[in-house]
Amino acid sequence: MNAPARGPTAPQELRQRLGIETPEHVAVHLELAGVGSRAAAALVDTVVTALGSLALWWLVVVIILARPGAALEGWLLAVVLLLLGFGLLGYFILLEALNGGRTLGKQLLGIRVVMETGRAVTPTAAIVRNLVRLLDCYFPLLPFLPGLVMVFLHNHNQRLGDLAAGTIVVRDRPADWGLGPAPLPADEPVETGPPELSDDEFRLLDRFLARAGQLDPALQLRMTTELARRFQDRIPRRTAEADAYLAALHAAEQRKRGSRFATRVRAGAAGRTTVTAERFVAGKRDAWAAFQAVATRMEHAGVGALAPGEIPAFAARYREVAADLARARTYGVDPRVIEYLERVVSAGHNALYRARGRGRAPVARYLLRDFPAAVVQSWRQVLAASLLFAVPAIIGYGVIRGRPELADDVLPPVMVSRAEQAADHAARGIGYGQSRKEDLPVIASAIISNNIAVAFWAFVGGMLAGTLTALVLVGNGASLGMGLGLFVNYHAGGYLTTFVAGHGVLELTAIFIAGGAGFRLAGALLLPGDLTRKDALVLQGRIAARMIGAVVSLLLLAGTIEGLLSASDAPAALKYAVSASTAALLALYLWSGWSYLRQIETAPSPG
Repeated sequence: MNAPARGPTAPQELRQRLGIETPEHVAVHLELAGVGSRAAAALVDTVVTALGSLALWWLVVVIILARPGAALEGWLLAVVLLLLGFGLLGYFILLEALNGGRTLGKQLLGIRVVMETGRAVTPTAAIVRNLVRLLDCYFPLLPFLPGLVMVFLHNHNQRLGDLAAGTIVVRDRPADWGLGPAPLPADEPVETGPPELSDDEFRLLDRFLARAGQLDPALQLRMTTELARRFQDRIPRRTAEADAYLAALHAAEQRKRGSRFATRVRAGAAGRTTVTAERFVAGKRDAWAAFQAVATRMEHAGVGALAPGEIPAFAARYREVAADLARARTYGVDPRVIEYLERVVSAGHNALYRARGRGRAPVARYLLRDFPAAVVQSWRQVLAASLLFAVPAIIGYGVIRGRPELADDVLPPVMVSRAEQAADHAARGIGYGQSRKEDLPVIASAIISNNIAVAFWAFVGGMLAGTLTALVLVGNGASLGMGLGLFVNYHAGGYLTTFVAGHGVLELTAIFIAGGAGFRLAGALLLPGDLTRKDALVLQGRIAARMIGAVVSLLLLAGTIEGLLSASDAPAALKYAVSASTAALLALYLWSGWSYLRQIETAPSPG
């Protein structure tokens, strides 16, 4: 199970396939998408997102030129800036989560994302695999190269994001599914006696006639003559044309293999092997086609494609088709039929289990219970992240306070300039970063975008064994500490803390949680325990994804406070009051998560 099957001889079997087992204990093989198709899909998606970005920039220009009013213009620009900042990740996450694992590029190339179990990709998995896209595809030093190398080298064609989320990318062209029309009209008699050709001979004839029109005319003529000469000694020709003879022979064999005599063994005759397989397919093909149509519709439209009372009937039909797949393998039917049935069962599997898991919890439950519970559950990792931030901050503060002359060498010139301005502004009673009211929404969106980007990199850095996570935390901690020391040296420490007070508690906590989520991933890679490293990564990735939900929630609130209050001319007392309120709110938030964990621990076990 879960091992790619590679055929040794037949060209079509050179494709990589992954074997999975459904809950009904039926093996299904999914064809893995390779580097070429995934790179082509990524190119299409890049073009789509680039055009979307151009449209958003055009919208910025339109808003500025239209001048709808200072206040409205500020809010419109704030929304557009947020879309520009996170539209790329949002495009992949939303489409893969809501469109059956398909972005526009994947849909065009006939591939999609599924879980390694074969089930439809979950929203959590879509979030994790696409956040790690920052490393796979948008790492500053080597864009796209890490992802391509991983897909090329990994035996399941998985990049880092797929490993963290437990997903694979498979080929999926539903329009190509089908066995074609039934070989016999419904009213044609079938009592024609046992077949004359062996199973191998019939398959050879069937495949030749199916591909005859695609062959070179000279090759087609030669093969037609040779096949006719092979069969005519046993089955007399009633026409001079070899192609007409083969067509008539094929039609006669189809009729015989649909009759009740077809399963009898005739000793000494050509049809030595039973042809139960052909009769089985003939009797089941219509039911399979009907089930496929419903499954495909459900897979795309969800459970809403069926009335509530029809779902149990669909489940029963799915189990019947899954059993037919097992029987088909036992009977040794044509490999093309096996592949068709695997696709049908896969579609039914995705539709059924997607329907069963359709009832999702309210958003409020995620925000107020699941997200904080994941944070509390990961308190050790969050504590480690906070120390990696706080210790460099304290050291940086002490260094700049003890040796002020180092500021010009280790800090950006713009920060030194701001400290100098702060001293002047403080003397004149002007607050830090005080801006026009109409500019505050734009400032808030820019701050939110920057902070979420830092948090995302702290999270995905866990896939590099936590080294990038630690670097992000240490770097930002040292920068904050040295910056505060610089302002204190210019006698503007209170000026800066007044600005930071309102949003700082939530913002710093969110960064610590993001670092803790990164360390969750790093721990799965370095210390998987009794689990395999792969399983540990998927398990920890699910918890880390909930932590990132908490991070985004906190940063949205912190960025809003920072842009609308911290950068305003509101009194310092109000800003400190808001700071105390956010600390109390954060304590209640984490207490909610702790209570939920206690509830789970004390709940009686089923049975």
